[in-house]
Amino acid sequence: MNNRKEFIFPRRFFWGASTAAHQVEGGTTNDWSEWEKSEKRLKHLKKLKLIEQYGEDNFISGMGTGHYTRFDGDFKMAKEMGHNATRFSLEWSRIEPEEGKFNEKELEHYHDVIRSARRNGLEPFVTIWHWPIPLWLRDKGGWNSKDAPKYFARYAERVIGVLGGDVKFWITLNEPQVYTAESFLLGEWPPQKINPFSYLKVFHNLIKAHIAAYKIIKKKHPAAQIGIASHNMHFDASRRSLTGHIFKAAADWWWNFYFLGRISDYQDFIGLNHYFHKKMDHWWSKKEKEIFSDMGWRLHPESMYHVLMDLRRFGKPIYITENGLADAGDIKRPWFIVETLKQVHRAIENGVDVRGYLHWSLLDNFEWGEGFWPRFGLIEIDYRTLERKMRPSAHLYRDICLRNGVTEELVERYKNLL
Repeated sequence: MNNRKEFIFPRRFFWGASTAAHQVEGGTTNDWSEWEKSEKRLKHLKKLKLIEQYGEDNFISGMGTGHYTRFDGDFKMAKEMGHNATRFSLEWSRIEPEEGKFNEKELEHYHDVIRSARRNGLEPFVTIWHWPIPLWLRDKGGWNSKDAPKYFARYAERVIGVLGGDVKFWITLNEPQVYTAESFLLGEWPPQKINPFSYLKVFHNLIKAHIAAYKIIKKKHPAAQIGIASHNMHFDASRRSLTGHIFKAAADWWWNFYFLGRISDYQDFIGLNHYFHKKMDHWWSKKEKEIFSDMGWRLHPESMYHVLMDLRRFGKPIYITENGLADAGDIKRPWFIVETLKQVHRAIENGVDVRGYLHWSLLDNFEWGEGFWPRFGLIEIDYRTLERKMRPSAHLYRDICLRNGVTEELVERYKNLL
């Protein structure tokens, strides 16, 4: 194991896992829940023969994993797994179901969620917006509306007014790059409209929204730590390929750095979501054994190191707010966690200020366009009974959390999984 080296992390490092409201809570009514049942959506799934393969219910979020009522038990399990942090999101459509009318009962619900996290020794990282929007905002044009940043700022101000005193870490937006690309370039997600002009407009509206929310939070709670969860990829170019390096530079500039650069003066930390290693020059790449998740995503733990090293340019602390894989059999997850954390440690040794790792995900959940079949959870969900069960990788990750790193003794103990 690298000359028997142990990978011990800095003191007070945050260990945990993440969720998103629409994916786990169940019972939501928003633009996404309506789109799931739309004829346009179902027609697309039938064309791809996915309904035939998985059944229509797979693509309807419905009651999710029941986390809305089971959050306290789920946090207790997180505590049992040695976590000291958790990331979750607020559901905008619950809090502001009608324009300008805020549901105090739902705000109190999320207050209870925060209190539960703290009771269980979990530092809450709270995401204000993780993709779905209320129906009233959808009907006004969604993020394509020139007033969308103003609406978001109003929502953020109300949330901070009620919850701000109990939360240190705020994530305003989740993966603006992914949301805009999937919704307006690829047309795969709601509103399922391919329009490059809307893509750019929404992208910049999200920049305005973050900055507005940042100012509001700082005014009310100056000590709060605020960032976004940025979906950064490792664009990998061969040394022999000039074309590959040109493509890599362009992809890094737009996908990885542009948004973060525009908000650089309005963020206290960077939340990093990392999943993808993209080869920019397949024709020059040497043949190598590749490992894939259940969703066909290439698993390349070393890419975490490169993405973290690239983020040094911003001079901000980094919290890894998502990183994981779909692995129903829990065959590759133990290996993936250990090897990825070695790369996180390597980046820290090389001067990157990484302060936490939150695995995706705490629970099996509703995976947006794919529905329920991909299994990302450290905790397995029986969707018939909603029974929870820790996967073997959850026990491995527990021991990593409790030891604050990957030790030789731990690797020896779990060698049958690795």
